[in-house]
Amino acid sequence: MDIKSYFYTTEIREKINFKNELLAGFTVAMTMIPESLSFAILAGLSPLTGLYAAFMMGLVTAILGGRPGMVSGGAGATIVVLIALIRSHGVEYLFATVVLAGIFQVLVGVFRLGKFVRLIPQPVMFGFLNGLAVIIFMAQVEQFKFVDANGMVNWLQGTALYVMLGLTAFTIAIVYFFPKMTKVVPASLIAIVIVFAIVLGFDIHTKTVADIAHISGSLPDFHIPAIPVSLETLQIIFPYALIMAGVGLIESLLTLSMVDEITDSKGNANKEAAAQGIANITNGFFGGMGGCAMVAQTLVNLNAGSRARLSGIIASVTILIIILVGAPFIEKIPMAALVGVMMMVAISTFQWVSIRIVNKMPKSDIFVGMTVALITIVLHNLALAVLVGVIISALVFAWDNAKRIRARKYTDENGIKYYEIFGPLFFGSVTAFTDKFDPKNDPERVIVDFKESRIVDMSAIDALDKLSKRYARQNKKILLKHLSEDCRTMLKNAEAVIEVNIQEDPTYKVMPEK
Repeated sequence: MDIKSYFYTTEIREKINFKNELLAGFTVAMTMIPESLSFAILAGLSPLTGLYAAFMMGLVTAILGGRPGMVSGGAGATIVVLIALIRSHGVEYLFATVVLAGIFQVLVGVFRLGKFVRLIPQPVMFGFLNGLAVIIFMAQVEQFKFVDANGMVNWLQGTALYVMLGLTAFTIAIVYFFPKMTKVVPASLIAIVIVFAIVLGFDIHTKTVADIAHISGSLPDFHIPAIPVSLETLQIIFPYALIMAGVGLIESLLTLSMVDEITDSKGNANKEAAAQGIANITNGFFGGMGGCAMVAQTLVNLNAGSRARLSGIIASVTILIIILVGAPFIEKIPMAALVGVMMMVAISTFQWVSIRIVNKMPKSDIFVGMTVALITIVLHNLALAVLVGVIISALVFAWDNAKRIRARKYTDENGIKYYEIFGPLFFGSVTAFTDKFDPKNDPERVIVDFKESRIVDMSAIDALDKLSKRYARQNKKILLKHLSEDCRTMLKNAEAVIEVNIQEDPTYKVMPEK
């Protein structure tokens, strides 16, 4: 099977635009290089460790991942959580941790746990993307600094600053206006090429990729991490691996959801989790710092017109070629061009719609979105930000539903009192539910109708047990009516610890859960 046939048969039966994929791949490679280098240097690693991660993460996930069009690489989100380990135990422990994190991620995919990303509410997504947009933008502002001869970090000044600002503004203008003329070629790639040509043609002195690091190297070698194989070693790397796996999966699956929305298609979260894991295992054995999905580069890829796996493969192979033979050329690319492209990515990443509809959103959703954004910006901890957002959203949901439970009461001609319950019975609503009953003044026979309600958890079962005993102490009987099959099963499983009476009703049918 030739390569063209391969890509036609492995995608979602959509015709692939090979020109778009090729150009998108080149553009993504250009934007991945400075980010991977920056985070590798930040963590005290060799620049090649970051580039190897960009190559291996991108290639493996592009081939095996569950979301065509998504780009993975040596992301800062995952390496930041490992900096303390690198400083205390060295790079070999880093590689071992990356391997273990990859194993965790593969297990998430194998056991089909990726579906839990669907539990992330929209306000959390808004906060996540808005916070990430600010981080991306501020990271570009950092490029307006330089390290002097004494190792001190200072802001650019004078001519150097004005040149950098001018070239950056020119890049932004190209990225913004070029698509209005034509979308045949990605605007980001055109901007990089034009600014590069101007700097070379007019011999303009400005900050380049070479000012970050030199990127020439060889193919990554297979290497088993040189660490002691012991329980003590596992105790050291286990928590870091768990955190890295969680951070990587959260960012990757959120990126997958974002691409789903942009492309109006459906990715496979479990397949992507497994691919991320395989890519990280590969990193650990071939000298890469590991990583996850890269939101900014994914947006660059999509804006360049990519909708398939090919661009990710091309980007990864391009990075490898640059490492092997193209470094002298790529190191001359002005940072202003890359900064301008990434600033435009930050602007497009920000969810401006969240500002336009802020006065129409519930106050709790506004609070969640702002909290997630602030945690993302201040702590740079995407996993914590999303986790906090989900917890707050869940608590708000539980509180709102707890207030909605109500009972309609009436007594029939036979003197039997009925309580028709509306709303779910769960840990948040059991107090309000219990307060609606009056065992002392109720008749001897009481029926609780759950036709419009459900028994959700153990707290609800315990509340029914206590309610039944309150009526029993008054020598009265309480019956439960119209329980769904899953509620009956739950009560039956709890028979050893509770005592309730269920009224059989063979004519009542509840639609089974799918």
